[in-house]
Amino acid sequence: MELAFVGQILGLYKMVLLVRIILTWIPHNPNNSAAIFLYKITEPILEPVRRIIPSIGGIDISPILVFFGLGLLQRAFG
Repeated sequence: MELAFVGQILGLYKMVLLVRIILTWIPHNPNNSAAIFLYKITEPILEPVRRIIPSIGGIDISPILVFFGLGLLQRAFG
């Protein structure tokens, strides 16, 4: 029962991360409260990955790596 809940939380976090990824592709106001919220809840996971895996050709791939990593965890717990 608890493992399924962890899987659901991971799925929700993946959706939030996906919204952040999409947000980087479109012009937006970075001072928007929703954007600030997205950055505050995703940056603690993305920043350590960014330190380990640098940008490739100026493209930050940390969100993609975290997204796939969360998918693996979700399958393990879900």
